Amino acid sequence: MKFGFIGTNWISDKFIENGSQVEGFEPYAVFSRTDERANYYKEKHQLIETFTNLDQFCESPNFEAVYIASPNAFHFEQAALAIKNKKHVIIEKPATIIQAQFETLSKLASEYNVTVMEAMKSTLLSPFVEFTNAKIDIGEIRYADFHYHQYSSRYDKYKNGIVENAFKSELGNGALMDLGVYTVAPIIHLFGMPENIRANGFKLDTGADGQGNAILDFNTFQATISYSKICDRVSPSEIIGENGYVMIDKISAPSNIKVFNRDGELLNEFTGDETYTMKEEIIEFMKCVKENKIESTINTHERTLNTIKVLDEIRKQIGVEFNV
Repeated sequence: MKFGFIGTNWISDKFIENGSQVEGFEPYAVFSRTDERANYYKEKHQLIETFTNLDQFCESPNFEAVYIASPNAFHFEQAALAIKNKKHVIIEKPATIIQAQFETLSKLASEYNVTVMEAMKSTLLSPFVEFTNAKIDIGEIRYADFHYHQYSSRYDKYKNGIVENAFKSELGNGALMDLGVYTVAPIIHLFGMPENIRANGFKLDTGADGQGNAILDFNTFQATISYSKICDRVSPSEIIGENGYVMIDKISAPSNIKVFNRDGELLNEFTGDETYTMKEEIIEFMKCVKENKIESTINTHERTLNTIKVLDEIRKQIGVEFNV
């Protein structure tokens, strides 16, 4: 399957690197706003075609699928154009910056009979899939704590007066959209939608958030999420029940999930490859295309939409606004 790429950054590099481990994956074309950048990326990954015009890129009959890794605010417009040209689309998280945009993409996927999938890798990695399917019993769930804190090198520049894309709210970026989404998506996947949300956050002068947290109320238990681009945290995420608990090494890319009883005895352990953490999302996407499915049965449109609904509510409460 031939892929075209929108976004010539490190995440696209990783996608191509992971795709090299998947049979049938072929990086083919790239869109960039400048010839210089497009040609650089073509040479870097031995691509065939380059484009600086998005319409011409999407209209090309020479590749079937598009991977979108541009700034968040551009995802919707780029994905919609690709879909209308009957391209299958895999979009970096968050798929769109507001709920209504993804609702539109989902409808377009049905109308044009193409696959649309958010590239949420964590829920497709084997440790998480195996843990979910194992139906582990740790008694009544009473608490969960999912977090993703990663100090950004761009924050050093920000403190020195240089504002890069990571901290520009007009691009749909910030801690919640870039990192917090990784805490919300698996909670939705495991527990569904919360009944109530209470959120707090710290905003930078740009209007983007540097960090934040929220309590998601599921009536019989609460889940807390926290995320930051201005500090680190290395402790595992947890799910706690009346009869035991679960420890997840890294919620954004689980490679080790351990299940303990209340006395601390290890009951189950699920492990996976830490090298190619995007491989499974590529396999799932290509499988959906081959089977003529508009959505994944794991990273469904409903779960993506519900994740964005939660992000919308958190943004509303902490006062992060996007111009859409």
